[in-house]
Amino acid sequence: MILAAGRGERMRPLTDDIPKPLLKVGGMTLIEYQLRNLAQAGFANIVINHAYLGALIENALGTGERYGVNIHYSPERTVLETAGGIANALPLLTDQSGNRPFLVVNADIYCEMDYVSLLPVMNAMQSEGAQLAHLVLVDNPSHHAAGDFALQQNQILLAGDNRLTFSGIGVYQPQLFGAIEPGLAIKLAPLLRQVVAEGKVSGEYFSGRWIDVGTPQRLEALDAQLKSQSGIK
Repeated sequence: MILAAGRGERMRPLTDDIPKPLLKVGGMTLIEYQLRNLAQAGFANIVINHAYLGALIENALGTGERYGVNIHYSPERTVLETAGGIANALPLLTDQSGNRPFLVVNADIYCEMDYVSLLPVMNAMQSEGAQLAHLVLVDNPSHHAAGDFALQQNQILLAGDNRLTFSGIGVYQPQLFGAIEPGLAIKLAPLLRQVVAEGKVSGEYFSGRWIDVGTPQRLEALDAQLKSQSGIK
């Protein structure tokens, strides 16, 4: 699942007429980088939620055929926050057994992680069932210096040394969201902290390039970096 329902207030005025996932860096929209990376890792069925200017996202991406994936959309009349948006999309994310873990990524990040590395994690979570979530953590950016969680022996902790930032990339068990009534706006962070406290969240550290593209300044800087790398003027 790609989370694409945010309003992008910090990106205004760029997002006054276009949803943040369709902003371009290096000649490609933010969400297209995610689609490309997911397709390369073998993820064939992608769910995208949207709210603000969602029709533009559907018009731009279509069925996903040109990216080598099948896109299913989960529209929201009002923004349901992260956990609420995932819960609302559960019928599109789960198989008949209802116990197959799924990968969720934010549309407004740029990350060079190879999502193939998460496939063994998903398989282990399905077969063992002990962990309700698996989070990818990254170094703390300057605008979030305190971090979110600690990581010790692949287990996520609420407190500890060397705190890291949640990247917006996670694998989740469907039952984590099963008690959320569809259509309710529920944030993900309190839910994660609850199951972290219960010892049910594993994690890993990604040391490669990851950028939270949350402001026009960060968007402009990333655009310049990618164009420089590819020789685009």
